[in-house]
Amino acid sequence: MKKETSRKIDASSKLQKPWLGALIPHNSKPDFTRPLLEISAQERQRILARLSFLYGETEAKSWMPELERILKVYYAYKHQEAIAAEREFDRSNRFTERDLILITYGDLLRSNSRSPLVTLERFIRDILRYDRLFSTIHLLPFFPYSSDRGFSITDFTAVNLSLGSWEDIEEIGEQYQLMFDGVFNHVSSQGQAFLEMLGGNRAYKDWAIVYHCADELTPEQRRQIVRPRTSDVLTRYQSIDGPIWVWTTFSADQIDLNYKNPKVLMGTIETLLLYVRHGADIIRLDAATYLWKEPGTTCVNLPQTHELIKLFRDVLNVVAPGVALITETNVPHQDNISYFGDGSDEAQMIYNFALPPLVLYTFYKEDTTVLSEWAKDLEYPSATTTFFNILDTHDGIGLMGVKDILPQAEIDFIIQKAREHGAFVSYRTGADGKREPYEINTTWFSALNLDNSREDMAFQVKRFVASRSIALALRGVPGIYFHGLIGTRNDVETVRKTKFKRDINRQVLQEEDLIIALKDPHSKLSLLASELGKLLEVRVKQSAFHPNGKQQIFRLSPDVFIVWRTSPNGDEHILTLTNVTHKICQIEIPLSELGVKECHWYDLVGRRGWMAQGQNLEVILQPYDVVWLIPFTEIERSIESEEG
Repeated sequence: MKKETSRKIDASSKLQKPWLGALIPHNSKPDFTRPLLEISAQERQRILARLSFLYGETEAKSWMPELERILKVYYAYKHQEAIAAEREFDRSNRFTERDLILITYGDLLRSNSRSPLVTLERFIRDILRYDRLFSTIHLLPFFPYSSDRGFSITDFTAVNLSLGSWEDIEEIGEQYQLMFDGVFNHVSSQGQAFLEMLGGNRAYKDWAIVYHCADELTPEQRRQIVRPRTSDVLTRYQSIDGPIWVWTTFSADQIDLNYKNPKVLMGTIETLLLYVRHGADIIRLDAATYLWKEPGTTCVNLPQTHELIKLFRDVLNVVAPGVALITETNVPHQDNISYFGDGSDEAQMIYNFALPPLVLYTFYKEDTTVLSEWAKDLEYPSATTTFFNILDTHDGIGLMGVKDILPQAEIDFIIQKAREHGAFVSYRTGADGKREPYEINTTWFSALNLDNSREDMAFQVKRFVASRSIALALRGVPGIYFHGLIGTRNDVETVRKTKFKRDINRQVLQEEDLIIALKDPHSKLSLLASELGKLLEVRVKQSAFHPNGKQQIFRLSPDVFIVWRTSPNGDEHILTLTNVTHKICQIEIPLSELGVKECHWYDLVGRRGWMAQGQNLEVILQPYDVVWLIPFTEIERSIESEEG
């Protein structure tokens, strides 16, 4: 870790770090000469109640001192300045309009002379010049691993040497917020913990969920289990005491942790706080849906799972209140938003998993009706919670989010169209034990544009940017996967070699190749850097896009997705319009619907003016046009305010 420092806070860094405490690194060693953490009676009672819910009152009381010890040790690493700054932290401004998250593996970009992590940071800063656009970098698992592209971790405390070092990661954290993956559902079968368990080490007894006969988990219980895979839930291993069958939700190499063992929970909390010490500003709880297993149930979204996440939130509230939790729960929309809890006690942010398939459906149909109907009721429960608005991820486009929104025939339509664009489909075992589509494996660019298309590249890019504008306009924090940022096409050749469908969207690129492409003004990458970059630059500067700003959806035409955004204090308004069709559209917006009498409007994207005619604002949209209109008087007021 970095040496202890008395580095001064750079005020300009507040663009990326919304609370000053995050700008101050932790000490390299705990300082026990300072007053230890004092946990209030209310905080202690809340945590004890959660432990009691999970383990019973007697067991909870016996483990409470150990949990308090873990919190006190972490707290001793913190600088006093950070502790003081966190007291002033405004939780309703944890996320603002300036937040834009880049999702990437640490090694998606390589160069001949630098480590992958250094190459990535340099490319964003010096080549794309997006360092003042992205507030946060989500580094997908960068730990040593045995499979699943990093999600089968062998050592949760180390950085994969092929990527770089903790120092490389912490240096990136000086410029950006960092999102780390908390892969707390499972461990690698090749990790030390599982090997110790197989060897009979009593310290690791009950670390995993073990059966001594495969039939102990009955056929009826197996049918009830909901999983994102079709493989057998139990995997046979040979232990020192003979054969055992171990619970493996995802693969034979990924051993599910047994949270019925409180010792496992304590180890997870220590890991969580280790990540905070290394600079994590946001912790992504990977596969959070499956944390707690209870045979005889679906084993998803269980009350105990919610209680575990609430406990993680309690822990952070006590010792690191600026650090946010985001749950990765690819489940139907109503189940998904349940991970907000009551708006104050669970995840601050959740993946908006219904959005990607709905946007894809909208562009395939060239009709905004379903998307607009869904979005008009899109709410989160408090000013401290928000959506993570993504379109593509390292896995692909999940389908569970629309399971209760679209009829199966329409989901099948999305799958059919995506297949025509060269996508693969992954399946899972449903609640009735039947095989059903789980996700579409594709890059976002290929999902929208045929590989053999004769369309002009600028037109394909325009369609692509139009789709991305929807995630940027809606309430929440937008996130963009690296391959979605640069418009990568499907990597079918790698899938043919690895036989792993998700590899279609995980291609490793050479920095030098991208630099060459950027020098060609007509290349896809150059066009994207210009058009998408312009949109991102506007997005992060407008307070109307604050996650806590108001949102109203207008359904005036099936051709156009219309969102009316208002800043939290009501001083800025933006009318966003996206033409989702390949044809010219004309639309009239009644000014009375907007609640303003403004005649003069300015398009922040197209950089041109529009004039209302009478009581209506008439806008002509070219194919896949994106128009973001702001009242001209608000631009004037903003200028006068700065001059004053």
